[in-house]
Amino acid sequence: MTEWIGAAEAAERLGIKPASLYAYVSRGVLTRRREPDGRASMFDAEEIEELAQRGRPRRLAGGATPGELVIESALTEITSRTPRYRGYDATDLALRCSFEDVAMLLWTGTLPGVAGGENAGAAGTDGAEAVGACGWTATPAAVAAGRAAQAALPAETLPLERIQVIVPALAAVDQFRLHLDWPAVVAAGKALIAGMTEALPAAAPEAADRPRMPDGVAARLASRLCPAPATTGLIRVVNAALILVADHELAASTLAARVAASMRADPYAVVSTGLGAMTGALHGGAALGAELMLGSAGTAADAPRVVGDVLRRGEKLPGFGHFVYREGDPRANLLLRLIAEYAPDSERLAVASAVTAEARRRALPDPNIEFALAVLAAAAGMVRGAGEAMFATGRTAGWLAHALEEYERNIPIRPRCVYTGPRER
Repeated sequence: MTEWIGAAEAAERLGIKPASLYAYVSRGVLTRRREPDGRASMFDAEEIEELAQRGRPRRLAGGATPGELVIESALTEITSRTPRYRGYDATDLALRCSFEDVAMLLWTGTLPGVAGGENAGAAGTDGAEAVGACGWTATPAAVAAGRAAQAALPAETLPLERIQVIVPALAAVDQFRLHLDWPAVVAAGKALIAGMTEALPAAAPEAADRPRMPDGVAARLASRLCPAPATTGLIRVVNAALILVADHELAASTLAARVAASMRADPYAVVSTGLGAMTGALHGGAALGAELMLGSAGTAADAPRVVGDVLRRGEKLPGFGHFVYREGDPRANLLLRLIAEYAPDSERLAVASAVTAEARRRALPDPNIEFALAVLAAAAGMVRGAGEAMFATGRTAGWLAHALEEYERNIPIRPRCVYTGPRER
């Protein structure tokens, strides 16, 4: 029978601090289980003993262990409380800034409107829909190319799949895409993100006849994902969502994007690389799984059945748990709160709350940002796959920020492989 010991005893047997113990868990060196109340962490005593006999993993620069790729970056610091973009609390930025301003912070190191440490002129989420000037537009030729490239796709094609087709089309009409100096990349980034949203088809036929595309990335994206007209309240929440997912250190898609940039790939190719990596169910693609799960519940009373069905299939609850945030994703917590303020009487929000309560009752991990995106899509009545599209649009700002660092570093990322196959025959 397995002997389970607490975190304090496990750390003592290994001769390490409790913080190091949880670092081992996050890196896959150790496994743990939670007690039914979800608070206490328990460890397999035999696994702890084996690790103690082997010797604890040798630490490298930055707290990494052998086998980890460490890249220095001035963009995002992940803390237990919140991610920070260049020193700014990301959850605070989501409440008071426009997505465009946060993208510029990531790209340039300066938050527009900040003087003497105070935000004197950021757009603010109440005015997020009115910041569309300053170059955040795509040329008519680029929009036409993006729309034409995915016009023949089946009607049920997901927004993210359309974006994956749109981005190369935008690149094809940008004759200056191989100019990799800072001003050119920033200009390309503005046009690229604008083109990604503007080239998406209208969510409903009548939407195509509405007045001109509203200003601001959040407003434009909301108008393409929602069959109904996007309200100021919805635009505010979408703006916050884009900021919260803009960057998250070296997530899988960001590492892929950085590798491409280190080889001098143009900004469009960098974004295409990131898009390919984020489609997996363990990254941004988890938002679609969460959407489908929520859609399978007619009312909040169906939550136990829905959660039970997922678990009976031997699957993890999509949109729950996070590799970094073991005690709850601060980005998800904020976004879910904003959704509740935007649509307090939403039946879909009630379903999501019931699913979260059922997961907590079963001592499952807390919801993450992908689940929150799925709840936003459901509460706003967005098209299927809208959560993925919001993730991709927001994270594009981060991918390009990492690309700018690689362009300046100008050293190819070339990890080496440890060969384990047969010797010469």
